[in-house]
Amino acid sequence: MSKQWALVGVIVAGLVAGAVALTKFGPDIEQVAVGARTPDFRAIDLATGDSVSFREHYEGAVTLVNIWATWCIPCRVEMPGMDSVYQSLAPRGFKIAAVSIDEGSPEDVRAFGQELGISFDLLQDRSTTVQQIYQTTGVPESFLINRDGIIVKRVIGEHAWNSPVNRALVERLLDETGR
Repeated sequence: MSKQWALVGVIVAGLVAGAVALTKFGPDIEQVAVGARTPDFRAIDLATGDSVSFREHYEGAVTLVNIWATWCIPCRVEMPGMDSVYQSLAPRGFKIAAVSIDEGSPEDVRAFGQELGISFDLLQDRSTTVQQIYQTTGVPESFLINRDGIIVKRVIGEHAWNSPVNRALVERLLDETGR
């Protein structure tokens, strides 16, 4: 019986040593949260068919990154309000990068956008990698990013982006000069 306990002790000590080593020497995983720099990602721009990088295409702009799917009812509900705020504030530099995680055809995603009359950028990440990069819990999930690339608001679930409070926030961010 004592040999078994010795073996258990060695195994537990090995697990503890491994956990300590992983914590000390393992990769740093930065949390995607308010105050953090937004992570870069690549997705297909459905208007052009080109692969675009967030940093190359949106950096320096106040941007709402919205991760969504065509089958998501709350996504369908929030998008008209997103489009309304986009249309009124786009002339001042506001951008929306709506990243669909649909694994199906880009035509289906485009048709969804046309049905709702969406005028902001529709992107698609069929690999759904953007969900891991942004550490999302589901769809929709949104990240409002300032001109410096810092997340200033994170919302899980459907949100009224066209509300007076959110419009005022976006307008304040647009008024800031950035770097």
